[in-house]
Amino acid sequence: MWTHKAWPGRFLPPSLPAKERLRAYAGWCNAVEGNTTFYATPARDTVATWAQQTGPGFRFVVKLPKVVTHERRFAGVEVEMRAFLDAIEPLGDRAVLWTQLPGSFGPGDVDALARFLRRLPAELRRAVEVRHPAFFTDTGATSLLEGVLAGADAEWVPFDTTVFFRSPPVSEAEQETWAKKPRLPRRTRALTGHPIIRYLGRDSAEETIEGWQPWLEVVTGWLREGRAPTVFVHTPDNADAPALARRFHDEVRARVPGLEALPEPEPVEPATLF
Repeated sequence: MWTHKAWPGRFLPPSLPAKERLRAYAGWCNAVEGNTTFYATPARDTVATWAQQTGPGFRFVVKLPKVVTHERRFAGVEVEMRAFLDAIEPLGDRAVLWTQLPGSFGPGDVDALARFLRRLPAELRRAVEVRHPAFFTDTGATSLLEGVLAGADAEWVPFDTTVFFRSPPVSEAEQETWAKKPRLPRRTRALTGHPIIRYLGRDSAEETIEGWQPWLEVVTGWLREGRAPTVFVHTPDNADAPALARRFHDEVRARVPGLEALPEPEPVEPATLF
């Protein structure tokens, strides 16, 4: 997402037209999760405006449609996938195909995933997020999935909720998130040159920052290995997400001085974490 009700006047200029919000967001961060594509495939013309509002280094991690991953589980989805791939074509190689699977998609379903991944366009990067506990706790299931992903040059996307579930919720947003998000072990192994992390902290900026400390070392190590990771920082209310993302980048850059700086955002009201 690139807009939020709490962001105008803080991270985005106030009263900014919807068609210009992505451009403003791209001044804060150089990647975005395309979560809306899970619910509906956008019009190709709409996607073309996304491409026009962002520079060549900006990445779109676009979630595959729900009908493909959750409803039909890759069976008989040729029409839907052709429509989806045609819609996102204006993004070119800046698009990453994000396959998020439901918690019921387990080791017995991996063959279907393997067949599906083999049919995706070779020029597009692909990433898979699984939520079945066996993939994290059973070594055989872990090895099976890693083999399929490695064979398709696909990344395993960890969704790290360990910090969030460390203590009970204290806000309405945390209570809502508590009921929806998966509780899975933290995974820190990269399979490709472009690992992706999804990290969920707390509404407290201090707790969120304290909780991502293990990821600083992981991401620093990946960069020194020549990998190019993408990190998405979430909180239950996402009110401070852009500033938190930049804070994480700054902390990594302090360890890897050669890391390119993020773009400078448009001037708006001062955005602070504390």
